[in-house]
Amino acid sequence: MVNRMTKTIIIGASSGIGSALAQVLSEQGHAVGLTGRRHELLLEVQATLPGPAYVRRMDVADQDSAMGILHELIGEMGGLDLLIINAGTGSIDPDLPWENEKSTIDVNVSGFTALANCGYHHFLEQRSGHLVGISSIAALRGGPAAAYCASKAYISNYLQGLRYRIAKADLPIAVTDIQPGFVQTAMAKGDRVFWSATTRQAAEQIATAIRGRRKHAYITRRWRLIAWLIRALPDRIIHRF
Repeated sequence: MVNRMTKTIIIGASSGIGSALAQVLSEQGHAVGLTGRRHELLLEVQATLPGPAYVRRMDVADQDSAMGILHELIGEMGGLDLLIINAGTGSIDPDLPWENEKSTIDVNVSGFTALANCGYHHFLEQRSGHLVGISSIAALRGGPAAAYCASKAYISNYLQGLRYRIAKADLPIAVTDIQPGFVQTAMAKGDRVFWSATTRQAAEQIATAIRGRRKHAYITRRWRLIAWLIRALPDRIIHRF
């Protein structure tokens, strides 16, 4: 019996973790749908993949349009088994301007919710599937990137809520919360970056968590120690950093 190719869509696949995940999953036999704002970069990623790949430009901040594009891409691919929502943004501007905070909320909260909700209903209808959200170690505690940290906490909690609803429905649908530490992407800059993983390393560990249908994974695994410290240390210590 020939195994059917897994149909996977990656939201936010033009660079960083998303493009590395596309490479790893394509190598593992997935048909991949790639979305992002930068169409030319998506085409570059598509050209490097060994398996079938589909490309659609998508701006997650435009939720109605993004939801429609997701539905169209599912139709073009002939179905969906795995949805990975990786799109995200954030700002570390010390002045904390509202326009930056709003941009973060539009993508990381409103955009994420719209697409996760789409995936949830699609998987409910077909009674199977796997939803993966890329959150962050920043979800564990508020920090100077206030909207970013709060939005990542929202993502983790929203995924937990969907997992609760799916458990009540008693359906074989997996929901995975991925919380990376520092990964060598355009967003991970500054003097305080440590234990940073390459995008390939991160993608390989995320793919392992997906295969295991894990509920949660820190990327890389040693960030479990930092997660414990973030939760345990008092504010007077945290505020020194």
